[in-house]
Amino acid sequence: MYSISKKINITKPAFILQNIFRNDEIGSPTVIKFTCCDCNHENTIEITPYQSGFPILQIYKKDTVLSKNELLKNRMVSETSQGMLHFGEVTVNNLPTLYFGTTCSYCYSKYIGVFGYGETQPGLTSLVISGIWKYEESI
Repeated sequence: MYSISKKINITKPAFILQNIFRNDEIGSPTVIKFTCCDCNHENTIEITPYQSGFPILQIYKKDTVLSKNELLKNRMVSETSQGMLHFGEVTVNNLPTLYFGTTCSYCYSKYIGVFGYGETQPGLTSLVISGIWKYEESI
């Protein structure tokens, strides 16, 4: 898992086996499985609550990696509801939103994943993966 600092282009989404985890399903870490778009290899990534990922703001602040519009267009995030704006302009399910970079362990294609993690209501904690997308660095 790594942060992304160069401008990228999203090419296509990867297949994710399961994208919503709640309470007892959220382990330390939670294992996410996705299939590479290029070689069909099943990859795993581990998300540890409050330790994994990087703030989504790093991606769209000053259009450093992707613009806010590109994030919205690719359905990586959605506009945050008015009552939850303290989490940022864009979120996944109005939860604190993070991203990560990863590579296919077989062919080394590059991917970006976006997820929200937090309490959706008292006593209900959710980890929601909005998706994992193949990307290429811009030239």
